[in-house]
Amino acid sequence: MITALDHIAIAVPDLDASIKRFMEDFGLKFEGKEDVASAKTSTAFFPLPPTSIELVHPLNGEGPIAGYLEKKGGGIHHLCFRSDDINADVAMLKDKGYQFLSDAPSKGAHNSMVIFIHPKSCDGVLIELNQPAEEH
Repeated sequence: MITALDHIAIAVPDLDASIKRFMEDFGLKFEGKEDVASAKTSTAFFPLPPTSIELVHPLNGEGPIAGYLEKKGGGIHHLCFRSDDINADVAMLKDKGYQFLSDAPSKGAHNSMVIFIHPKSCDGVLIELNQPAEEH
């Protein structure tokens, strides 16, 4: 079951400049950075309980975020919903006709399990489902 809006991801062309902006200009608490090699992203986290803002930047200039930035520049990349049973949610949504970008959830940031719903299934919005590590 979907339990919360986990985070809003923003694709950024310059991760360090964006981190500085969110810390200094908006006064948000910086929680740290993490490279997610499987997604080819560098991520930075700003918790805003009960959700957070996640800045995503291409790791080594590669991956889907690099393509996104080339086409659109920076901007909101996806919304992420927290799940307490990602496999059940994926099965339920597949039964309803939703298309996913992969066959099964995989490891994401913070060792969570993640999967993305194809934007064609959600009116053009990329949706991520995320089950935190402590819940799987």
